[in-house]
Amino acid sequence: MIPAKYRRLTFAFFMSLFMSFIMSMVITFINLGLVDGFIMKWMEAFIKAFVFAFPIVFVVAPTVQKITNKLIKEEG
Repeated sequence: MIPAKYRRLTFAFFMSLFMSFIMSMVITFINLGLVDGFIMKWMEAFIKAFVFAFPIVFVVAPTVQKITNKLIKEEG
């Protein structure tokens, strides 16, 4: 298991991995349709997106969490 001190890094890694994987597929499909070589074009877009998404999520996530915490009304 991963030590708790790496929680933020682990969260950023997986959030950016899943989001860039899904969004690169959607945008590649919207732009090109289901063409020959779609998977390779998608994987190329995914790798490029992940390179940017990971540091962005790592930097932005704490601010988003603070905003969310201010907007959410606690029950009770």
